[in-house]
Amino acid sequence: MADRQIKSSQESRGRDIVVIGASAGGVEALRSLVHDLPPKLAAAIFVVVHFPANYSSILPEILTRSGPLPARHARDGERIEPGRIYVAPPDHHLLLHRGCMRLSHGPHENAHRPAVDPLFRTAARAYGPRVIGVVLTGNLDDGTAGLGDIKERGGAAIVQLPSDAVCASMPQSAIDNVEVDRVVPLKQIAKSIVELTHARVDGGTVWRRKHHSSSNHADYLQEEADMAETDADQMQLDDRPGEPSGFTCPECGGALWELKDKKLLRFRCRTGHAYSVQTLMTEQTTGVESALWAAMATLKEKSSLVRRMADQAQQRGQSVVVPRLTRQADAADRDVEILRRVLLGFKNQMEPEAARGRGDRAKAPDAPPIELPEETKGAECEPAPRSSSASQRKRAWQEDDARRASRKSASGNGGNGSGDSGRIRKSEAKGKEM
Repeated sequence: MADRQIKSSQESRGRDIVVIGASAGGVEALRSLVHDLPPKLAAAIFVVVHFPANYSSILPEILTRSGPLPARHARDGERIEPGRIYVAPPDHHLLLHRGCMRLSHGPHENAHRPAVDPLFRTAARAYGPRVIGVVLTGNLDDGTAGLGDIKERGGAAIVQLPSDAVCASMPQSAIDNVEVDRVVPLKQIAKSIVELTHARVDGGTVWRRKHHSSSNHADYLQEEADMAETDADQMQLDDRPGEPSGFTCPECGGALWELKDKKLLRFRCRTGHAYSVQTLMTEQTTGVESALWAAMATLKEKSSLVRRMADQAQQRGQSVVVPRLTRQADAADRDVEILRRVLLGFKNQMEPEAARGRGDRAKAPDAPPIELPEETKGAECEPAPRSSSASQRKRAWQEDDARRASRKSASGNGGNGSGDSGRIRKSEAKGKEM
């Protein structure tokens, strides 16, 4: 078996390292791709598909049944053999070294682990022009920076035709930012891989000498790879690559450094979390929405608490404070309604983004105007608890409305009664004087 292992020699040879990245719609795309590969492919294939951390993956079994090449989850330190498909396991980055692969529980990149960029970047660092990078269907832009690194080191780049992809964002981002070699429909990608594996290329050292590849880029690849592997020395360095951005990391709250790499603008924090511009914007939007939901829940709790205080004050005969507490509760309810409308606007803004990810070009619907309601209705404002059924929530809202109506009725009757009694007493006093 040793004679079949991928060697790291520097002589002229074919491209024998294929790295593939996909996200939404990626499983079906990979099934189609591996089905068309030949049984004696003279290259090793490495696959990253975004996958939830707390789920098991049967993707290797699916790919093994779909094509002639055996597939399995990559193992830390395993030697690389041609004619096999290695799949990144959930919650681990798949990284390539010369002759072997490593698994890392390093920081998320583009909000994912495994992420496509670490695989592409380390493949470019270890194998240079012998790498073929493939970007398939997916949302946002993971894989674009890594594909640029592959091209910078002399490798080849294949991208699925965006109109042929389930989600066009990842392929389109790669095309917009990287000088790709081929943009083809899914059915032609396997053929393109085979053709590129037959093309002879120089080994890494020879290629860099011929093409005067920048030593700065090699240093950058090493630093980025060290971060993905949670290298302690690299994480503790005060001299960070790039410049301070003024932004904070959505995941850990640390300062983000701005990394400018040709067309791309990226960010990385001290602990290693990395973001493209699109991913950072998406994470910030998610953070804003979470903050709004938290504010809405807090305001609703404030309304309930203040109304309970008003009920207790009414029962103790402290009627002078009841109107003030009621006004505070009503103001909180109005603020809840405003936040509800803002959150509805968030939903309308996100829908066209999802449509663009599917390759559509739907026009964004206008968000509803944010206006103060004439009369706030608690039943419309209260966020429904996830654990309650619809009937329970409806009954709770009805009880809340009934309590409010009862308070208003009691307040109105009490005020009229005391006023009438005062007038009667004054009339009786005047009668006695006469």
